[in-house]
Amino acid sequence: MILLMLCDAAIINAALALAVILRFSETGGMLQHLRTGAELAPWVTIAFIAAFYAFKLYNRIWAYASMGELLAVLQAVTLGSLGTIAVTFFTNTQLPRSIAVIHWALTILFMGGSRMFWRCLRESRRTNGQKPTRRALIIGAGDAGTMVAREMKSYNSGFLPVGFIDDDPLKQGVSVLGLPVLGTREAIPAAVERHKVNLLIIAMPSVGAGVIREIVEICRDTKAELKILPGMYQLINGQVSVNHLRPVQLEDLLHREPVEVNLEEIAGYLEGETILVTGAGGSIGSELCRQVAAVNPKKLVLLGHGENSIYNIWLELQEKSPGVPLAIEIADIRDKPRVSGIFQEHRPGVVFHAAAHKHVPLMELHPAEAVKTNILGTRNLAEAAGRFGTKVFVMISTDKAVNPSSVMGATKRMAELIIGQQNTAGKTIFTAVRFGNVLGSSGSVVPLFSRQIAAGGPVTVTHPEMKRYFMTIPEAVQLVIQAGAMARGGEVFILDMGEPVKIVDLARDLIKLSGLKPEKDIKIIYTGVRPGEKLFEELLTAEEGSCATRHKRIYTAKPSLVEVTALEQEIAKLLRKGLHCRAEDIFDALAAVIPRFRSKRKEQVG
Repeated sequence: MILLMLCDAAIINAALALAVILRFSETGGMLQHLRTGAELAPWVTIAFIAAFYAFKLYNRIWAYASMGELLAVLQAVTLGSLGTIAVTFFTNTQLPRSIAVIHWALTILFMGGSRMFWRCLRESRRTNGQKPTRRALIIGAGDAGTMVAREMKSYNSGFLPVGFIDDDPLKQGVSVLGLPVLGTREAIPAAVERHKVNLLIIAMPSVGAGVIREIVEICRDTKAELKILPGMYQLINGQVSVNHLRPVQLEDLLHREPVEVNLEEIAGYLEGETILVTGAGGSIGSELCRQVAAVNPKKLVLLGHGENSIYNIWLELQEKSPGVPLAIEIADIRDKPRVSGIFQEHRPGVVFHAAAHKHVPLMELHPAEAVKTNILGTRNLAEAAGRFGTKVFVMISTDKAVNPSSVMGATKRMAELIIGQQNTAGKTIFTAVRFGNVLGSSGSVVPLFSRQIAAGGPVTVTHPEMKRYFMTIPEAVQLVIQAGAMARGGEVFILDMGEPVKIVDLARDLIKLSGLKPEKDIKIIYTGVRPGEKLFEELLTAEEGSCATRHKRIYTAKPSLVEVTALEQEIAKLLRKGLHCRAEDIFDALAAVIPRFRSKRKEQVG
């Protein structure tokens, strides 16, 4: 910093001398004014250096100088010039005002030039003798695309940008950062061939999934590798870098825009609280733990039945969130005394209930297990939460709980009813969140399809018209946390997930993302609808209705509650039988509380 200050002092004084020479070279009196300038030089230098320090010019890395740094130079020099005028006023020095103007312009020129020269020198050193290994075509000549191109050109990234692709008519035929805009998206194949491009980069983080799908389809006709920048909501402070580039993923092709929430705004109720997450080793539970750990809880309690999955998330959190106190509880939520003991020991202020049996065909074969975990386990947790002073209890439900046709859906609907019942019993706020299918979760079709594609196919789809709502794991978890912040008690939160997606379309997209062609490289076969499955899922019943919230993509439903006595009677009936009864008896008990369950099963049989 001292060296830079000395250089700036030399520039300031050289500019002052040159300003005097330029002003008086033709009119005479130059020597006299040079002597006056020399007398003022120490004060002028102090004024300018103080201004530079005030604008933090010595806290900047000038090897990365950009327009922001040059603007700071302009502001600092202007302040320094005002200081110079003040010095001449207080010292009553006779120096023409024109000198201050010329000095201002020359100082900006010399200061800005010296900074940019330093940047150019550093960049030339970085790239000297190092040949880029990949020729890149950037799709999107907006802010994100130019940031990526600038980084590629400036540093030893290993990439050589050859141009841009952009659909904006005003950008056609122009240059951005010295790189040509080579046409619209239709020109991608020709540009790849002509410029020997081996890497395509989609740098359009704000566009919709439909546009991405179209561009991906065009890019597949080339042999170049395809990468994408994630959406702006996934990038810190909107800054993009070559390091953010990743392969195109299935969530980039969803038929809707991702739901974004402000975690800083909604997670305030978690800070300083003891948080309990059930099913903490699962796909949703583990992501909940990650996001909760980021908001400084008093303690995070990881409850799970499978020791391996709990151990894995425990290790991860120890590494990534070392300041968060962790507690591990290996337990079965069906064990009422054990659940009570955990709540008594930890006294959680917030509970996220993610533990459940959720595999539809398997629960049709083992309905008693679905009842024990999804119904009785939920009741054990809810009762303990109310008894030990939990403030907020959020249960993760499913769209399969709406007009259920499966045991899994019916038991989750029963769990919703239990939550609604408990909400009226004390001070704890009980709420539920309904999901569609979660991409990448353990029960999702995506891992199955990926394994089948890796094995060479075929990919198995149950029915050509089978449709589902889809969301990503981060979206699901953010919705859970949002629900806890917005809950008033008894409501069910629902995400606006756009239009449902055909499972067969999902399979085709995955095959294409693998660089293969559906039906040609990988066959798709139909295996028939499985027990308990519906062709179309629903998010609401006709009786529930929906209400808007302060988040434009999140709604609440007020489920119609059943008579508490009837609910308790059917649960008690199941308990008395010890759940060692025929599957049909369990179906009857569920249908007694949820009449639509019986009618849906009859429709399936019919």
